[in-house]
Amino acid sequence: MAHYARLNEQNVVDQVIVIMNSDEPTEADGVLFCQNLYGGGTWRKTSYNGTIRKNFAGPGYSYDVIRDAFIAPKPYPSWLLDEATCRWRAPVDQPTEPGLWHWDEITQTWVNLD
Repeated sequence: MAHYARLNEQNVVDQVIVIMNSDEPTEADGVLFCQNLYGGGTWRKTSYNGTIRKNFAGPGYSYDVIRDAFIAPKPYPSWLLDEATCRWRAPVDQPTEPGLWHWDEITQTWVNLD
């Protein structure tokens, strides 16, 4: 199975669909298949394992043309984009001790909820 994300005019994903591998011998064929199925639009291939465009696309993710990557919505204003993975990370590493950790944006610290 292959997964394709439809982008709106702002390059934000509004839908992800699954098509048969036989419908996409190449990515260009897959894009054309999606366009024919849905009457046009901008489509990009995505994958669960992150081998294509860094991250699996989901509704609300943005597609960065320069990085050729899908990027999740920024979870907190203080978080930074890791250029290698195109994933957001806190300005302070999450503690490694066991527990249910939650980021507190006001104090800019991790809080253990256990």
